[in-house]
Amino acid sequence: MRNFAPVTESSNLTLRFAVPAILLVLAVAAAFWSPARWTLVVLVPLLLIAVLDFFQKRHTLRRNFPLVARFRWLMESLRPYFRSYVVESDLGGRPFNPDERALVYARAKGQLDSYPFGTELDVYSEEYEWLAHSIVPNAQAAEEWRCLVGSDQCTKPYDAALLNISAMSFGSLSANAILALNQGAAMGNFYHDSGEGGLSRHHRSHGGDLVWEIGSGYFGCRHPDGRFNPEMFAENASLDQVKMIEIKLSQGAKPGHGGVLPGAKVTQEIAETRGVERGEDCVSPAAHSTFSTPVGMLEWAAQLRELSGGKPVGIKLCVGQPHQVFAMAKAILETGIRLDFITVDGAEGGTGAAPLELSNRVGMPLREGLILMRNALVGTGLKSQVKVAAAGKVHSGAGMAMKFGLGADWCNSGRAFMFALGCVQSMRCHDDTCPTGVATQDRTRQRGLVVADKGPRVARFQRQTLHGLREIVVAMGLDNPWQIQPHHISERLNTVQSGPMDGFYNFLQEGELLTAAENTQYGRYWQGAQASSFRIAA
Repeated sequence: MRNFAPVTESSNLTLRFAVPAILLVLAVAAAFWSPARWTLVVLVPLLLIAVLDFFQKRHTLRRNFPLVARFRWLMESLRPYFRSYVVESDLGGRPFNPDERALVYARAKGQLDSYPFGTELDVYSEEYEWLAHSIVPNAQAAEEWRCLVGSDQCTKPYDAALLNISAMSFGSLSANAILALNQGAAMGNFYHDSGEGGLSRHHRSHGGDLVWEIGSGYFGCRHPDGRFNPEMFAENASLDQVKMIEIKLSQGAKPGHGGVLPGAKVTQEIAETRGVERGEDCVSPAAHSTFSTPVGMLEWAAQLRELSGGKPVGIKLCVGQPHQVFAMAKAILETGIRLDFITVDGAEGGTGAAPLELSNRVGMPLREGLILMRNALVGTGLKSQVKVAAAGKVHSGAGMAMKFGLGADWCNSGRAFMFALGCVQSMRCHDDTCPTGVATQDRTRQRGLVVADKGPRVARFQRQTLHGLREIVVAMGLDNPWQIQPHHISERLNTVQSGPMDGFYNFLQEGELLTAAENTQYGRYWQGAQASSFRIAA
């Protein structure tokens, strides 16, 4: 048993008052020694701080360890930077490790994105997964693919790129960040999701395609009391720049949770964009007030499609209770009203602040959520009409290829595009002190984000990532990414066992839920799902 030297009262007193005592001695000495009097400019303020710490009553550490305790907060504030640049290994950082961030930076800047001397990944670890290549690569594959979004009930389908900007609101991101993202979207011919904070003038400045996300706060289309305003919606949705409408049910970082933008952050510009009062708390309720059932949701979606002039309307959600996904599928079958697309957000997603309990423990990860959504649509015969987008830590062509193999029709990314803007993962998105000007309303910090420089980086990252996807499709000997199937993806169960994805997860056949749901792993969820309610049937 290890013996530890006891902490004596004398050593405790030394630790508590050594620094203030030394400062006092130095200050007295400097006062009587002329050449050193200039040091009083530093010593006296430090002594005053020590005295204030000793007599204040809010912080125990500062009261017991005057001045010295402040180094704790200094080191705590610098911790993300030391961890990122000194402590982390190439593969050790989270949520994105240095290698992942470096790939985005290189592609955004147009630098060499090749990597020497082989992979650093442990290919025998349980985290490793890989795509099966072909002995006969298909060099004749198309240079670019796009996805036509719009069911037979949509009169203005949209030809979407395969990688687009995920929902990030003005208010959560700075004006310059929104401007640069939309400029990049315009340059690269891909879409920019507005986020639930409404369509600001910054979203419209460069003419990039927009997907307008409508959350429970109905920002940009609300009455003063927070109810949905059809006339205001129709006016904004008719803009040619708005290509699709996305109803936000939940998001990966905080599913089932509303949000509050404190009144102090509600500037005049944000107030005008969202349709709220300046200086007042801007509240997003946890649930929508326009519907409460699957059928009601579809009826509202149909109304939005009509008000927008026939543009595609879809939903975004982080998958939670499986029976609710099947309830939506049943409602589509019963009413005949189709969604044009569904965006599946994974629990690993998130670009802003969220309660830690929700971020860490609520919501289904993207892989499981995507497979469940794919099975619900394929199992009910709806997949050909309802397209699926995947969002959640997408940052590379390989990651995109795996999402296609699990049922995605295209991908969205948020944080990777933030990296393209210059984000350094300082973890300051929530307190308005983002050092790179991406996630702050502080104009002095925003100044550092130069739109003319960062817009092209956004476009370059998207283009190079799609090039990476094409190289993988070519290597697999396929014609397009939609041909990637679960059996093309393998993962490890442990260090000595591995197998294709369809050996670990069940993938339903066309119409299987309609003919033999009881024989699938979803039998009880399908049985409990009802079009008339999101609650499970008794």
